[in-house]
Formats: sequence, C-alpha cells, structure tokens
Amino acid sequence: MKTPLTTGTGAKKIPLHRAIYDDLTAAIRGGTYRDGDRLPSETELCKQYGASRITVAKAIQTLQTDGLVVRRAGSGSYIQLPLPTATHQFGLLIPELGSTEIFEPICQGIMRSPEAKSHSLIWGHSMPGEGEREASALSLCRQFIQQRVAGVFFAPLEFTEGKDRINNQIVTELRQADVPIVLLDRCYYPYPKRSNLDRVGIDNHRASFVVTQHLLQQGARRIVFVARRRSAPTVVERVSGYQFALREAGLEFAGATLYGDVEDADFVRGLLEREQPDGIVCANDLTAARLMRTLIELGVRVPQQVRLVSFDDVHYAKFLPVPLTTIHQNCGQIGRTAMALMLDRMEHPQRPGVDVLVPFELVVRESCGPPLT
Repeated sequence: MKTPLTTGTGAKKIPLHRAIYDDLTAAIRGGTYRDGDRLPSETELCKQYGASRITVAKAIQTLQTDGLVVRRAGSGSYIQLPLPTATHQFGLLIPELGSTEIFEPICQGIMRSPEAKSHSLIWGHSMPGEGEREASALSLCRQFIQQRVAGVFFAPLEFTEGKDRINNQIVTELRQADVPIVLLDRCYYPYPKRSNLDRVGIDNHRASFVVTQHLLQQGARRIVFVARRRSAPTVVERVSGYQFALREAGLEFAGATLYGDVEDADFVRGLLEREQPDGIVCANDLTAARLMRTLIELGVRVPQQVRLVSFDDVHYAKFLPVPLTTIHQNCGQIGRTAMALMLDRMEHPQRPGVDVLVPFELVVRESCGPPLT
C-alpha cells in the first residue's frame, strides 16, 4: 500500500482530493500510465491513498474534466491523453488575388476557420502582365513544393493564353510531390469536364438560371450574356445556366453570348445595334461595372433601356452609379469550407474528389429595375 499523501499544514495545506489529483496527473504525464491504460478502481485508489471513496471520486472527476481520463460505464476509468496539436503550413496559389475581389474574403475565411488556428498560410503574389502571371504562378508552385507545404489552395489561372497548359502543369507538379490540392471557386478543366480534385464554390449553373429568370420576371425579353475572352470555367457554367433559363421560358429570341472588351465603346455599340438587348447578364461584377460606365458614356440608360445583372456581390456593387443586382457568394464560408476539406483530404488521401457547393443569394438592386406593368 502506498504511503498516504502529505497535504501540508497551515496556509500550505491543500485538500486531499487535490493532492490525489496532482499525484495521478504527475503519473500520467510522467508515463507511469499510458494512453488507453485503465486506472486502478476507486476501491484500490482508496486503499492506495488512505482516502474515502468520495475524495477519490472527486479527484477522478477533476481528471475527467481536464480531459485526461474517460469513464466507461461498468468498466472503469481509462487514460485519454489529448492528441498532439499538428501544425501545418499551407500555400495560397491564387494568381488573380488583388484583381478579382472574391479571393481576398475567401482567404480571410480560410484564416478565420476554427480548424486553421494551429496552422499557417503562405501567401504568394503574381505579376500583373499575362506572361508574368503564368510564370510567377508556376514559380510559386515550385517554391511551395521546395518548402514542403502540407497542402495548396489553388484558384486556377484565367484570361491568359496559356492558362490551360500552366494550370495542368501546376496540378501535375503538386501531385507528383504528393501535395494535397483544394480548388477555390473553379476547376482547371474546361466545363463540363471535371477533375478529381476537391473544389469549393457555388452552383454557377443554377445561380445563372436564377439571375436570368429574375430578368425575365422583370419583363426583359431580349437577354444577352457578356463575358471577357479566356474566362474561367465558372463563366462557361454561368452561360449554360443562362441558356437553360431562356429555353425554359420559350422565348422567340434565343439569346446570344458575346465575348469582348466592355470598355471598348465600339464593341458595346455593335452589341446594342445587332442584338438590341433589353437585359444583359454579365459574367461578374467587374464586367458589369465596366459595361455600365460604357453604356452611360453612350447615353444608354440603366435600367430604363437595358437592365443589368451579375455575379459575386463585391463590396462596390451597391455603390455603382446604378446599384447592381447580383448573386451574392458567401466567400467567408467558401474559405472555411476549403480549410475543413483540406484537412479531411490529408486524413483521407484516397477518397474521391468532391464538389462542395456553398449556398448563394440573389441580391436585388436598381440595375434590373421594377417589373414592367
């Protein structure tokens, strides 16, 4: 039998249950008991410490509260050591960061995720020029591999001539280095093809159906879709949703998808003359903002003559000359989901890739105007 604990005298005296707790904690931390070991029964501990059952039970309860033991009904108390906190370093490979506004709040969502508290993120920057962006994206990929990051959050390149080749090369080199990848917002395959990587974003096809349907409900009957050349696959998804909405409506005007520079007055003037649209679905808010400015310069009134809708709900959308009706993406939730998906991928490296679709919301403002009566 163990010699009963000395609990001190006078001001230094501590309760016996606390002395037992301290002694057992020291034994657990010191390796006398290992994770999963069964503690002696309360009866055995009473004999060992010369204490009452109530005192021993109180000590074990404190160990349980601290997460050091777990009680199993009818079996006893078992050591349950907390798992060591793993600290990982992740890379952010986002060539459009700084030029496409949705990625900053997505990154903030990643960093503010509860799962990210013990991890760190490495930010990279791409050069503004087309060729420079491709080269710097590939260079950053290789830096991440050399730094042995635990995973990479990747938003594939868009708008550059060699984007498909560079995106494929980045994914190939990361995979060869066994670096897990989570795609942000978009796949790197052309729509409707799908890679087997994890992706977090919204259902762009359905979002485009919703925003086009809203234009139809407002009375628009000649609706066109406008986008920039070499856009990401998400834009092609949006085109498909737009086309589906028009087919469902059974309109005489079958629609038109136009790719060009909306800051070019000649392009916009030609669009207006050829298609005579009363509604325009823009690929994103930046396109809508630039198009709105060009329309105003040409003397075209929004929404009286042409109604505009878009996607993303960036911070300036409500401050445009005519506040913009748009699809709101919960970028913070996209970021938080991406971190959770990354950690799950690390734990289950062989599972199939998944698309996690975050809910979206139609935000109605003045650019689409009141319904026609």
